[in-house]
Amino acid sequence: MKLLVFSDIHNDLSALHRLMDIEADYYVAAGDLVSWTRGLDQVGPVLARRQDRMFVLPGNHESVEDIERLCQRYGLQNFHGASFQIGGFHVAGLGYSCPTPFHTPGEYSERELSARLQAFATLQPLILICHCPPKGTLLDRVGDGLHYGSTAIKRFIDEHQPAYFFCGHIHEAEGVRTTLGPTTAVNVGKRGFLLELSAAQPASTKP
Repeated sequence: MKLLVFSDIHNDLSALHRLMDIEADYYVAAGDLVSWTRGLDQVGPVLARRQDRMFVLPGNHESVEDIERLCQRYGLQNFHGASFQIGGFHVAGLGYSCPTPFHTPGEYSERELSARLQAFATLQPLILICHCPPKGTLLDRVGDGLHYGSTAIKRFIDEHQPAYFFCGHIHEAEGVRTTLGPTTAVNVGKRGFLLELSAAQPASTKP
């Protein structure tokens, strides 16, 4: 069973086509397909190549309503706040980021992120996919050593210890893989990460 997770396409249609060329059983777009909501009708037909297996989260550059319209128009699955089961795992998704200095369309307070994550607290074993990374980790560190992730997401991971955690949002940390206690965690970026659930360890794909 293969799950391909990617994020932060930001209107790069060539990168999106390369991801859609990868064979997987399920695909999760973890937010920021575009920048400032512009160009969703260009990425929609590309995602529709994997229509019946494509799950989409809003990043901080898309609103919930933007993703709802995209999914309805192109037959995709709106994954925001939802979950499904594959290979003995629960796969859960939450879009948006914590507040940014840019006031982008898809931002939650830390309190709201925490409240929405609680819907997944009883799901075990869990693969958690968020647009935003956890605060104070290698996944949210930018070049100057600052961290811009979410304290709510970090607390959820610490308390509930999902088997896997995937995110995007912080471009400087794209491709970074680390462990947070027992959790294998990756900032997938637009190169994507292919998780092979039948293998002892996950494998990454860089198209």
